[in-house]
Amino acid sequence: MYRLQTLDWIIIACYLAGLMLLAAYLSRGQFNREDYYVGGRKLTRWPIAISIMATQCSTNSILGAPAFVAFAAGGGLVWLQYELAVPIAMVALMIIFMPLLRDLRLVTVYEYLERRFDLRTRLILSGVFMFVRAFATAVTVYSIAIVIDLITGLGFTWSVILLGLFTVLYDVLGGIKGVIYSDVVQMSILLLMLVFVAYMLADQGGGILQVWQTFPEARRTAVDFTHHGFGDGHSFAFWPMLLGGFFLYVSYYGCDQSQAQRVLSAHSVEEANQALFLNGLLRFPVVALYCFVGVGMGVYAANQADFLSTLPQNNGQANVNLAVPVYMIQQLPVGLVGLALVALFAAAMSSLDSVLNSLSASTMEDFVGRFKKTRWTDTAELFTSRVLTLFWGSVTLTLAFFVDDIAPTVLETINKIGSLINGPVLAVFTLGVLTRWCHSLAAIAGLLCGFLFNIYLWLGHPGISWLWWNLIGFAVAVLVAALVSAVCSPTAEEALSEPDGELLLWSLPRLRQLLSQTAWKFMSFILLGWFLVLLVVLMWLN
Repeated sequence: MYRLQTLDWIIIACYLAGLMLLAAYLSRGQFNREDYYVGGRKLTRWPIAISIMATQCSTNSILGAPAFVAFAAGGGLVWLQYELAVPIAMVALMIIFMPLLRDLRLVTVYEYLERRFDLRTRLILSGVFMFVRAFATAVTVYSIAIVIDLITGLGFTWSVILLGLFTVLYDVLGGIKGVIYSDVVQMSILLLMLVFVAYMLADQGGGILQVWQTFPEARRTAVDFTHHGFGDGHSFAFWPMLLGGFFLYVSYYGCDQSQAQRVLSAHSVEEANQALFLNGLLRFPVVALYCFVGVGMGVYAANQADFLSTLPQNNGQANVNLAVPVYMIQQLPVGLVGLALVALFAAAMSSLDSVLNSLSASTMEDFVGRFKKTRWTDTAELFTSRVLTLFWGSVTLTLAFFVDDIAPTVLETINKIGSLINGPVLAVFTLGVLTRWCHSLAAIAGLLCGFLFNIYLWLGHPGISWLWWNLIGFAVAVLVAALVSAVCSPTAEEALSEPDGELLLWSLPRLRQLLSQTAWKFMSFILLGWFLVLLVVLMWLN
C-alpha cells in the first residue's frame, strides 16, 4: 500500500486550507437566506456553467466511466451516446422551464408547485428529492472514502471524516457562492489531472493512434443503431440513450434542486440561459476526456498483465472501479500523488457540497420556513440555514457507515433508481407549466402511477433498458393525470385563477418574446448544430 509522503500531505493541506479561506471570505457577504442559497441572484454564466459540470464529474463518474469503457461487460465508448441528449435538453430548458422559473424568483423549484398546484404537491416532490439525494450522497461519500483509505492508509472512518469535515465546513460558511466558486477551482484541478493521466496513458501505449488501434474494436463502437433496448438485453442502444437521456437530463437539470438552484442564482434569465448553453457545449468534451482515460486504461491493463491482480478485491474479483486511482498510485511521482488525491477530493466535494446546500435549501424553504408562523429576522434565517446544512452533512456522513453491505449494488444501479422517478417528476412540472386543466390530485396520481409502473418494468421486464423508464414514466404520469383531470374536477382551491395563469403557465406570448431575442435563437441553433456534429463524430468512430 502506498503511503503519502510529506510533500503529498503539504499539497493536500494547502488545498483544504485554501477552500476554507475562500469560504470564510465569501461568508462576509451573506446577510440573509437569499444570499446563502441563491447568492443574492448576482451570479454569472461562467461560474454557474462550470459548477454544473463539476457536479456531473462526480467520483462515481471519474472512477466508474473509465471502468465501464475499459472493463465492463457490454461496455465501451457507447456511453458517449448518453451525451447526445444534453444539447437538446438544454434547448428545452431554455425555451420552456427556466425563463418561467427564474422570473418567479424562487429559492427552490418546488415552491413553484405550491403556487401552481398546492402545498402537498410541493412537500411530496421536495420530500422525494431529499430522500433520493441524501441516500445517493451517502454512497458517494462511501465510494470516495474507500479511495482515500487506499491511497492514505488512514482507515475508512478517518477517510470519511477527512472528506466530510472540510466539505461540510466550507459549505456551512460559503453557501451557494462557496459551492459555485469552489467548484470552479475543483473542476480546474480535476481536468488538469485527467489531462495529465490521459497523456501518460497515451505515451505508455505508444501514442494516441497506437492506443486507439490496440483498444478492442468492439469497445470502440460509439453508436449502436442495431438494438432498441425493448427486451433485447441491450440497455445502451442509441434510441434509449438519446430519448431516455433527453427526459432524464431535462428532469435533472430543471426539476432537481441540486442542479436547478444554481440556475435560480443567476443574475437574469439571460445569464441562466447562457449558463445552460455553455453546459450544453462543454459537457461532451469533459465526458470524452474521462472516457479516453478508460481507453488508455484498457490498453495499459492489456499490456501490463499483472495490473488487474494489483487491484483490491470485491467479492473475489478485481474491483475495476479502482483502476484509475491504483494506476495513479503506481505511476505518479511523489507530490503528484498528493495532487491526484486532491483531484479525487475535488470530484467528490463538487458533488457533495451542492447536494448539502440544496438539501438545506429545500428543508428551510419547503418545510421549516413554510410552517414557521412568526416572522424571521435575517440573522435568524441565515443561522438556521447554516445549521440545516450542518445537519444534512452529519446525516449523509453517518449514512456512509451503513451502506457498506449494499454499496456495490447501489453503485451499479444508482442511475436506475434515479430513472424510476425522473420521468414522473418531470411530468408534474410539465403539466404545471404547459396545461391549465391539470390539478393537484391529478398531478400526484400521475407521479405515483408513473413511479409504480417503472418499478413494474424493473421487476417484471428486466430486458427493457432502464433508460426507457425516463420516457415511459413521463408518458404514464401524463396519461394518468389527464384521465384523473377528466374524471375529477378541481376544487375551488385547486382552480387556477386568470392572473395566476399568466404568471405560472408557459404561453405563446412568452414564446414570441423569447423568439424576438436574437441571442436565444443563436444559442439554440448552435446547440442543435452541436448535437448533429457530435452524432457525426460518434458515427465516424464506428
